[in-house]
Formats: sequence, C-alpha cells, structure tokens
Amino acid sequence: MSVHKRRWKTAKGEMKEAWVIDYWHGGKRHHGGTFELRKDADAALAQIKVDKGSGKHVAPSRSITVEKAAQLWLEEAHDLERSTVKVYADVVAYHIVPMIGQAKLANITTAKVKEFQNSLREGGRSQYTIKRATQFLGSIIDEAVERGLHSHNVVRSISRKRKSGNPRQKAKLEVGKDIPLPQDIKEIIAGATEPRWRALLILLSFTGIRISEVRGLRWKNVDLGKAELHVRERADRFCEIGPPKTANSRRTVPLLPFVLNTLKEWRLQCPKFESDLVFPSPSGKPYHLQSCVRQGLIAAQGSSVKYTGIHCLRHFYASFCINREEDGGLGLPPKTVQDRLGHSTLAMTMDRYGHLFPQAVDTKKENDAILKVISG
Repeated sequence: MSVHKRRWKTAKGEMKEAWVIDYWHGGKRHHGGTFELRKDADAALAQIKVDKGSGKHVAPSRSITVEKAAQLWLEEAHDLERSTVKVYADVVAYHIVPMIGQAKLANITTAKVKEFQNSLREGGRSQYTIKRATQFLGSIIDEAVERGLHSHNVVRSISRKRKSGNPRQKAKLEVGKDIPLPQDIKEIIAGATEPRWRALLILLSFTGIRISEVRGLRWKNVDLGKAELHVRERADRFCEIGPPKTANSRRTVPLLPFVLNTLKEWRLQCPKFESDLVFPSPSGKPYHLQSCVRQGLIAAQGSSVKYTGIHCLRHFYASFCINREEDGGLGLPPKTVQDRLGHSTLAMTMDRYGHLFPQAVDTKKENDAILKVISG
C-alpha cells in the first residue's frame, strides 16, 4: 500500500497534481482514490487497512455509484407511507443525483461530502435542504453497507465528530412567538366565524392532536358519551387515510366540557358522507393541509396574521397542560403530557417542552430536609 503524489498535464497544457492511493487486494492492484490533500489520502488509506483487516473491504472495481445505491435504498422504502417515499424520491432526484450521483461509493470521502454540501449551497439550496440531503445520503450508504456493497459510512463518521466536538441545541420554543398566548387563542377562536373552522381550531387548541390526525378523524372515534377522542387514523399529504405515524400516536384524549359541547354543536351541522369524517371537504374527503391553514387559522386571524403554522396550536396545548393551575393551565406531570401529545418517548417531550415546566425552588423546604439529615 502506498500514497504518492501524481503530476500530469491537462489537454490545455495546465499542470495538475494530486495524492493517489495504490494497493493490492484479492491478487489485483487497485487505485484507492485521488485527493487534493495528503492528510485526506492518508485517512482513506488507513480506512482501507481497517476494512481489509475486518474482511469488509470492497474493491473500487466492485463499488457502485451513489445513484445506484439510492435506487436500492428507495426499493427498501416501498412499505413506508406514500408521502414519505415521495419526499425520499424527490430529495434523491433533485439534490443527490445531480450533485453526487455518478460518484462511486468507494470515492466518497469527508472531502467529497463537504464538496457535495458546498455544491448544494452554491446551487441555492436552503440549509434545511442541505441537512436533509446529507442525512439521506448517509441512509443510502447505510443500505449499501448492509448489502455488503460498501465497507463503512463516512457520513455517519462526520456526524458523530460534529456532535461530539461542537454540540448544538435546537432553539427553544418561545411563548408569544412559537407558542400562542392564551389571549392569542381567544382572538383566533373569536375570529373563526364559520362553525366548521371554529370547531376545528378549538379541537386543535384543546386536545393537542396533530393536524393530520384531525383531517383523518372520523365520528366513530369520537365518543361524545364518555367525552373521549380516540386517535386511530390520520390523513397524509395526499389526503389518504391510514394508521398513525407511531404506536404511541394511538391514544385516547379527554374532551373537556367546552370542547365536547363544541363538537356536539358541530355534529348537528356537519355534512354527512360515507367517509364519516368529522371535518369533511365538500367532496367528502379529507381537507388538504393548506386549506386548513388558509381557511382556518389564517382566516381567523384576519389582517393581523401572527401565527402562520397550524402546529402552533399543538404547542399551545402542550403549554396549557404544563402550566400550573394558578397560571391558567392544567399542571399535568411530564408523563401525562407525553401521553396526551402521543410522543414516542418522554425524552422527546422534555427536549421540546422541558423548559416550560415550573422551575420554582422551595429553598426553605430543601433547607429543612438538610437539617433533618444533619440532626439525625
């Protein structure tokens, strides 16, 4: 195995130089890649040695392209939700294949991944798109590794280094900016003049169920007698109804008297369709998300639109559950809040809303406890 510098002249007469790797594997000599920096070539050679030692090395001649690996990855996603598969396919088609699709997996290095990200950035992609495309590239390579078509995933290695060396936290949700204040909710509901949208906004604000769950909600899952709402279905972006996203999303949410009475009133006016939807469109199918936002939330706010994302109502319900009774909330414990919201883990609830829980410290009580320990 060796790393050496190669110099050559282009067709235009320009002199070029790069670091290249040559090594033997399976009785054949292989070219292990071309690198601008010696340190990148050394790192790639070290990885080849590790892979050969573990028996996982895939020779460049057997390496497939990123585009081919992406096709294999999408094949494995066939049983996911249609909307999820479309997101995957769109990112592959519009961001991954044009920028890095023809590169072989054997040539995907840290430098190549950064070059890919820079190409996306120069192409006008947003930071969110760049992050998502990089994550999907990592998943594509994971699939290739599982199939024995590649030895390691450099994208995951980059992610681990970034997390350990430069930890970042998501910005905390702010009350009044991301989370509506009680007076905001009052104004939003007062501004909803149509019974349909008034009932929908009240349900979102005081049950915390997701907009997809509201769009796919059927009357058979609303128990007006027991004042309970059972989340058993949801409508995806294509307005197709299917099961909730996760096992924890299947839950029962209590209907407070005000919400219950609102639903009883709406049921008397609700158009009857075979779909049995609580909020059916004129065709009897689920409303599109944008219709709920445009005709519901935004229309209710009139000319002074402050909250444009309907998910803000779910944030409000979380804060309503968390806030102490003396502050106008329900004062529920974290585990109950998790169950109400349908989060998969308690950690997810605390990561998102932990800063909203009361942080008051009873110093007298703590000091009394210390004195009790000391005095025996």
